[in-house]
Amino acid sequence: MSAVAFAPSATDPAELDDTLRAQGYAVLSSAGVARWLGLPLAELDALRPDWDALPPDEYLKDGGRYRQRRHACFTVDGTAVSPVPHRAHWQPVEYNALHGGMQRWFAPMAPATVALPVWHRLMARLADSATALRGAQRWFVEAHQFRIDTADGIGRPTPEGAHRDGVDLVAVMLVGRHGIKGGETRVFEADGRRGERFTMTEPWTLLLLDDARVIHESTPIQPLAEGEDGHRDTLVVTCRAAAFQGD
Repeated sequence: MSAVAFAPSATDPAELDDTLRAQGYAVLSSAGVARWLGLPLAELDALRPDWDALPPDEYLKDGGRYRQRRHACFTVDGTAVSPVPHRAHWQPVEYNALHGGMQRWFAPMAPATVALPVWHRLMARLADSATALRGAQRWFVEAHQFRIDTADGIGRPTPEGAHRDGVDLVAVMLVGRHGIKGGETRVFEADGRRGERFTMTEPWTLLLLDDARVIHESTPIQPLAEGEDGHRDTLVVTCRAAAFQGD
């Protein structure tokens, strides 16, 4: 019997920052994302083709071949979103025991994508939420496009397990799911016992996390039908004060 999938409890966009401060995380439905951005979802749909052309992640230390990704970095100061020269992604082992302590040079995001007005709007709004948590400042932002597939039978969205990222704000946006089961999101208090689990199924659903207060993970995915491929596409964006990790 399949596990029961729980839908996330969506927050009204007008209450997003208060909810994030109160409980350390908040979820926006796709309709809520459109209101929060002040843009129609059709503009986000312009990003979708990128996920069909992501190169393999060559750094998986568990030997898996289930993850493809691209990466880009920005600074955000108010409404000014500025791409920075392509750089390695780096995390300390304290935050990523599996892949920490190594420079990972992922393929860069497509220049045409990061030039889109909807992309700049999304980066600026995420920085606004980071500002609501920590105060106004320049934000150092990393964006990761992920596809996790089931070509080998199972795919692991978070092979490092339940974790924090060593940043101020983490955003996980579901781009889409195809032919899979699993991929449940789990959020826990870092210094407490409270937790919640749910499955994001609606494209453009957005989860925001206060990285200082909560840890998170996503469970493995499997194909709905044996022998058929499936995948889960997400956009993960982090905002960090002061500098990029590794600087």
